[in-house]
Amino acid sequence: MAAVLKLPSFRLDGKVALVTGAGRGLGAAMAAGFAEAGAEVILLGRTRAHLEEVSRQIESGGGRCSLTACDVTDDESVRRAIAALPRLDILVNNAGTNFPEPFTSVSDEHLDTMLDLNVRAYFVVAQAAVKKMLEDPARQASGGVVLNISSQMGHVGSPNRTVYCMTKHAVEGLTKAMAVELAARGIRVNSIGPTFVDTPLARRIADTPEKREFIMSRIPMGRLCRVEDIMAAAVYLASPAAAMITGTHLLVDGGWTAQ
Repeated sequence: MAAVLKLPSFRLDGKVALVTGAGRGLGAAMAAGFAEAGAEVILLGRTRAHLEEVSRQIESGGGRCSLTACDVTDDESVRRAIAALPRLDILVNNAGTNFPEPFTSVSDEHLDTMLDLNVRAYFVVAQAAVKKMLEDPARQASGGVVLNISSQMGHVGSPNRTVYCMTKHAVEGLTKAMAVELAARGIRVNSIGPTFVDTPLARRIADTPEKREFIMSRIPMGRLCRVEDIMAAAVYLASPAAAMITGTHLLVDGGWTAQ
């Protein structure tokens, strides 16, 4: 008699997940999603007060979490923080920024800030997290996950976003190379590419009717992404249900890049 097929689990019970940029926006939402799916969550961000608020919300819903106030662009501090963790199963590389401006107006300060936060910090955090994951002698059997939060702009170009597009294309290359190298060690690596998400950052960028009209005209589904949309994508890719998925990207863009 043939075995009865069973849907793989979308749960994260028994897993430990680290989320960077967890004090607000997408990071806070994904941390809450992981906690709801059963993971123990470590919130990492620069501002302790923001992390404490997210922690209170997660714990009020019955979730488990701890927090670490740390700047991901401080290489040694973030390496020490991750090395000190007792265990790590899932990393969400989420901290990032954007300064939309014409190509010829980009300042050295903005260029360096985006390269440091959107690219270098992603590499340093991922490297430290993978080293921690590989300390587990059973890692190949138990698995590990790295999720790099990229953007639809990692797949296309757009006016006034040359540096941001450059950094997110770099994240996509990092994701693929990590996935190929780490697959045999039991670690899956994928990226998530949101369109404009309804967060304070997106509202700051779309600060005129003209800018908002441009954004909405490019999204066939006719609305901004919700944080819940990214939360669901992250939980799926981190779960056993995505056990054969590595080295790829999940675009949550309402059809932007399909055009």
